[in-house]
Amino acid sequence: MPGARKLADIVIETERLILRRIEEGDAALQFAVLNTPAVMECLGGVKELHEIEAKHAKSMAWFAQHGFGFMMMIEKDTGELVGHAGLKRVDNENAPNQGDYEIGWLVREDRWRRGYAVEAMRAVIDWAFTRHDAPHLVALTSERNEPSWRLMQKLGMERREDLDFVDPSYEARDNPTIQYSLGQEQWEKSQ
Repeated sequence: MPGARKLADIVIETERLILRRIEEGDAALQFAVLNTPAVMECLGGVKELHEIEAKHAKSMAWFAQHGFGFMMMIEKDTGELVGHAGLKRVDNENAPNQGDYEIGWLVREDRWRRGYAVEAMRAVIDWAFTRHDAPHLVALTSERNEPSWRLMQKLGMERREDLDFVDPSYEARDNPTIQYSLGQEQWEKSQ
């Protein structure tokens, strides 16, 4: 199972997916499998390996300090890496809501339209509200990234124009960064 690791690393398991902690060496796997022009188009473009390593180091630190972070999304049937998903705190210096709980995901291109993102994110949302007592969650994207905000709507999230911000590290076509949110009470009512 190329993307799988020991059972202790598994954080969330769904019907078709395993979400496990990021480990040393996973940056090379993500670089090879997920770092494509199509997958990264609305995420600032293809990244250098050192940029992925830095994000992974940050996520491993989040897990060590807070018990949550981003995870590798493994397809149970094949053991292959099919995505990246998780929970962190908003840390973009331009965001008006730094410190809010933020969810996010990406799925490799040959696994698009199979429902993996929604399956993973429903599990992450449950994990955030039940295990980490998040009062509310946000997700960030751009107007251009319609599949992303459509998924946010499918998850029951609501558009929050008051949280929009410009991120100069993204191209003009991907600005402003827009946000959707979901409150714990709102989520509980939908359960």
